[in-house]
This record gives sequence, structure tokens and C-alpha cells, in this order.
Amino acid sequence: HLEDSILLEKVAQALHRGGMVGWFQGPMEFGPRALGNRSILADPQNVKAQDQINHRVKFRESFRPFAPALMEEFVASYFELDRPSPYMLLVAPVRLEKRSLIPAVTHVDGSARIQTVNPAHNLKFHQLLEEFHQLTGCPLLLNTSFNIRGEPIVESPRQAYQCFMGTGLDFLIIENCFLDKKEQK
Repeated sequence: HLEDSILLEKVAQALHRGGMVGWFQGPMEFGPRALGNRSILADPQNVKAQDQINHRVKFRESFRPFAPALMEEFVASYFELDRPSPYMLLVAPVRLEKRSLIPAVTHVDGSARIQTVNPAHNLKFHQLLEEFHQLTGCPLLLNTSFNIRGEPIVESPRQAYQCFMGTGLDFLIIENCFLDKKEQK
């Protein structure tokens, strides 16, 4: 069990090193998208992240895109969008000069389904985005639902652990517990 600041630093570093993270926080979300409480996260700058998650974790077709979750204050800097999109329901073009910087969340047509995150909606997820931004200069993460193809989003810590152990996820964060796959039996 880690203090928030230490946890967030460890997770940001794991993501920056190419790790795929199962992120389980607080109550389960309700709706069509995972918004930072039941998410699989990766570095959007990693050109291999999309294929790795599709093949090693989600077990689905490689063309399926993933969404960026970013600090709300950076939305217009990265996307042709001038308003928040907190529920990952809006699709907008990625700014031309940013497309090569975030290949894992840029669809083949140059667009992305955007989730903006502000501290009032999800403080801890926003703090993770801030930590990743401080480390890498990138204010966003690849965010997809914490499940595998054909299965519902994980609801309990037990389901999260089973998904973690049965897939290619590298790390699992349940609240303030940090699990490394290499340390599991």
C-alpha cells in the first residue's frame, strides 16, 4: 500500500517504460466507456502500444483504435476540439503536428475519441495524467476498458486480478496497491 504521490510516480514511470497497466479505482463507472476507474492504460507515444494491448490483453483485431484520456486543459493543444469531452463520446481530428507524437491513440483517419479529465470529475486519474505529463511532456494516456474481448468490464478486485494474471498486463493498480506481474506466483 503506497501513498498517492509515490503510487502515481511509480505508475507514470511504469507507463513510460512501456508497461501496460490495469487501473482499478473507486466505484465502478456506468455507461458505454471506461473513464478512469476501470481502465487499461498505456503510453500513447509508444507506437507498439496499440498492437500490444490488442494482442496480449484484449485479444482482438489489431485495427481497433484506443482512446486518449487527457487533462482537460490540453484538449485544444492536441485536438481540433474547443470543449470538454468527459464521457469519451466526441470524436475529433488530432492536430496534424501532434499525430506522430501520439500514434497509439490516433486512428488511421487522423481522429480520436477523446476523454477530457478534470480534477472535479476524477482527481486521482487527473493526478496520474499530471505525473505522466511531468515525466514525459505528454498530458495524455491511452485508455481502454479493463476487460478482454467478449467479457464485461471488471467489477471487483478479484476480477481485476484474474484479468491481470490471464493477460499480458504488466502491472495492476487496485486503489493504492501496486502489483508487478513479475512478482506474482
